[in-house]
Amino acid sequence: MGNLKEIRTRITSIESTQKITSSMKLVSAAKLRRAQTAIQHLRPYSQKLNEILNNLAGSNTSGTEQMKLFEQREPEKVVIVVITSNKGLCGAFNSNIVKTVNHLITEKYAEQLRTGNVQLICFGKKGNEQLSKHYPVTYYNEKLLDNPDFTELSAVADDLMKQFVNHDIDKVDIVYNQFLNAATQRVTVEDYLPVTSIANDEEKKVTNDYIIEPSAEQLLQELIPKILRTQLYKTLSDSIASEHGARMISMTKATDNATEILRDLRLKYNNARQSSITNELIEIVSGANALNG
Repeated sequence: MGNLKEIRTRITSIESTQKITSSMKLVSAAKLRRAQTAIQHLRPYSQKLNEILNNLAGSNTSGTEQMKLFEQREPEKVVIVVITSNKGLCGAFNSNIVKTVNHLITEKYAEQLRTGNVQLICFGKKGNEQLSKHYPVTYYNEKLLDNPDFTELSAVADDLMKQFVNHDIDKVDIVYNQFLNAATQRVTVEDYLPVTSIANDEEKKVTNDYIIEPSAEQLLQELIPKILRTQLYKTLSDSIASEHGARMISMTKATDNATEILRDLRLKYNNARQSSITNELIEIVSGANALNG
């Protein structure tokens, strides 16, 4: 009887867990649809801005060399923007980001780490909790993941551009999960500053010679900040969509696992119950035979 009670308790517990994971799967699926729509609408705009940048930079390489945001210099002071999530239960979504950041710092920026010139900007509670133990975090924000605000993100982008122009930092990278589809997210390390374009590749230089009014330099001065603000907003939107996709897949697998465990437990419970009934019948028959004897 003790064994039967223990199995019944486990069945009740697994059923409760299954209801929770199933509900979380539905919630994540609904949030994923909204986030997926947002990133799909944003990507064409971001891609078109980059295309305009490449056309302008390709036709005006001398102008880009004079712009401070294009300046390539030895990365003595590095800032890494890390985008994770505020909540767990999304598989390896956060751990992959943390591993990538650790590998990036120890392999690529080991010298800057030794001199204390590596700083982090963390969007998301999970990344901040793990990385702040080992590296200095100069800016932390978790609210933007629940309610992305372009104005607030633009202020962060403007501050990074200002520090780069003033030579307070020399290199900025962004580490995030790029959204490919509901089941696939790819950890991406993206160059943010200095600005790069396909104009740096001799084989991909734009050959079209447009008459530009006002000058290409003026357009680039106006366009670059807009592109960098949009790029930061796009990476945050990518990460949000990836988080919901990872959590939906994780909860789907958890629900399926709970179903299999329940099937095994019910079979085990029925076998134990049948064995218990058989033992009781044997005891009754044995007792009756003893009385008759």
